Amino acid sequence: MSDVKKFVPVMITPFDSKGRIDMDAVFALVDFYLNAGVKGLFANCLSSEMFSLTEDERFELTRRIVQYVDGRVPVVATGSFGQTIEEKARFTRQIYDTGVNAVIMITAHFANIEEPDTTLLGNFVKLLQLTEDIPLGLYECPAPYKRILGPDVFRQLIGTGRFIYHKDTSIKKEWVEEKLAICREQQVLEFYDAHTPNALTSLRSGARGMSSISGNFYPELMVWLCDHAADPAYQAEAAWLQAELTAADPLIHEAYPLSAKYFLQKRGLPLQQSSRTQVVQLTPLQQQHLDELTNKFYSWCERLDIRPVTVSEPSLVK
Repeated sequence: MSDVKKFVPVMITPFDSKGRIDMDAVFALVDFYLNAGVKGLFANCLSSEMFSLTEDERFELTRRIVQYVDGRVPVVATGSFGQTIEEKARFTRQIYDTGVNAVIMITAHFANIEEPDTTLLGNFVKLLQLTEDIPLGLYECPAPYKRILGPDVFRQLIGTGRFIYHKDTSIKKEWVEEKLAICREQQVLEFYDAHTPNALTSLRSGARGMSSISGNFYPELMVWLCDHAADPAYQAEAAWLQAELTAADPLIHEAYPLSAKYFLQKRGLPLQQSSRTQVVQLTPLQQQHLDELTNKFYSWCERLDIRPVTVSEPSLVK
């Protein structure tokens, strides 16, 4: 662990016009993230439309990303698929074999919505026993439902020493601060907030970084915010950027991830407006709002002296 703040984007999955994974576009997207300065990648996540991928596609997509990244930054991926704990353990072992640095567990996969935390904890204990020493992470994914970990459950899980990563979707700042206090006690886990409006508060309170969908629109800005959140020389600029990103946050969630694919297409990435989870296309009004946001993005970069990534460039991270 270090004091460096990290931005880790939740990767989208490019599809071609027939709905197949477009691997060339995946590699172009990886180059784009790396040139923006991200310090990790989260593959096979909700933004990746993982629930709409086949099991073979989840493995292949993750494997190809790991191979292409080639150790330049850490890669994590979701691994808690399967109906039983034994099936989840098998999937965890298989996706770890793709070369990821940690396998992420969706909290809602360990208890039904009506079941108590004791059920969740018991199922996690079984999973830990079946996955040997594989490094794991936690993900309060909004699907199949959002299972927020309370402070007591959170403390018990990270107290096992098996979890090195947590992607938090609590949203409420007081909940985030409680968990961050536990992280400071344990000093074994990297905490990433998924909610862009929380960025400054979380980063200044001890979060290791951010992992929000805004990285699929303007990762350069999120990297800048992670780099400058605690820098006394940039407090006014950081507060200004936080206000701008907070105002834009509801907009980028509309028809996501199509909204991200449209936005990145405007930025020059070779992405089709194709999705397995969004069956409708963007409305003319949604496109207009994203067009306006694109112009704002370039003006934000100009104000902060940030050089937007030129998509045609090969990855500069070695």
